[in-house]
Amino acid sequence: MILLDYPYVSDFLLQTIIENKFPVIATKEAKQIGGNKAINWVAEEDAARILKDNPHTPIYTNSENSISWIQQNTQGTDLPEIIDLFKNKYKFRNLIKSAYPDYFFEAVAAENLRSMDVSGFKFPFIIKPAVGFFSIAVYKVDSPEAWTGTIAKIEHDIIRTQSLYPKEVIDNTEFIIEQYIRGEEYAFDCYFDGEGNPVVLNILHHVFTSENDVSDRVYSSSPEIIQKLQSPILDFLGVIGSKVKLRNFPLHIEIRIDDEGKLFPIEVNPMRFGGWCTTGDLSWFAYEINSYEHFFYSKKPDWEAIFKTRKGKKYSLILLDNTTGFETQEIAGFDYDVLLSDFENPLHLRKIDLDKFGVFGFLFSETSEGNESELTEILHSDLKKYIQLKPEVKNKELLA
Repeated sequence: MILLDYPYVSDFLLQTIIENKFPVIATKEAKQIGGNKAINWVAEEDAARILKDNPHTPIYTNSENSISWIQQNTQGTDLPEIIDLFKNKYKFRNLIKSAYPDYFFEAVAAENLRSMDVSGFKFPFIIKPAVGFFSIAVYKVDSPEAWTGTIAKIEHDIIRTQSLYPKEVIDNTEFIIEQYIRGEEYAFDCYFDGEGNPVVLNILHHVFTSENDVSDRVYSSSPEIIQKLQSPILDFLGVIGSKVKLRNFPLHIEIRIDDEGKLFPIEVNPMRFGGWCTTGDLSWFAYEINSYEHFFYSKKPDWEAIFKTRKGKKYSLILLDNTTGFETQEIAGFDYDVLLSDFENPLHLRKIDLDKFGVFGFLFSETSEGNESELTEILHSDLKKYIQLKPEVKNKELLA
């Protein structure tokens, strides 16, 4: 079954649902999203009964907003506890600490942040909501002197985003402080099949501008990345599987690999692939892997066959977040045509309402080996070249 919810459902996911007649739970939000489309609806009470009778029934959601439905409708099963175990980063760290005995982490209540003495901590460290999403209120702290300024930024983030997502998605009442791992960051989609075996559906390199960058601007996948990391990732998933009994369960996981090649998990997101139908859809645009079908039909990608036709190619997911320095109300528009002209082979453009969600959209692209400069440029871009300012703001800028 599928739980559809806001903020975004892609046309590709909807098409997949309709073509496969996947059952969709008839919540108010899903009915609004589905509209008059020919969707195989299942009543909420029937869905709840099915899940209680068989908690290993395959279920997927496009949005963390749906977690509250699971929490409310599957009491008496292991599902609420499993989801909370993954969503709460502090609980997850405790779950796997035997595999990472030297890893430092500590929980702290939001109201205690300003009074907390961090002078004895090892720097740098990372602070983020114990339950979070979209790199909101995530910061790297390099020194005791930077602590007060970081708290001010976190408080600003809380005010700015508290009305955008429900408590199950972002809960700013508790934070986790954990050691900073130097190395490369990756994200991947996977699932555990009906026998509890993990299957990897895509692996992406999360690229940053610097060590202090915590943004989500560029994620890139390639045959080389998947070939290099699939084996250690499967080993890591084996650790998770040994701690939690997972059957027919999808996950989106972020990891960091240090200079010695050791894999450290950053966060594990249950019941879904990448948010906003991003990484799940990218697998299709890049490799013609329909991640949603693979999960529900328990299929494994034939990577050897796929890679033969993707040599020398890199596939990227680009978040067009507002780094222009201008507030949302000062921006009149975004020139998507100019953006597309800056890329060798745009695969798909997803326009998003800036006023409502604070981002301009997402771009999926294919880049040939040797042309990676287009990715470097967008990674470092403040996006000012693509925006149109409102007349009164433009005039003010000219006079400044």
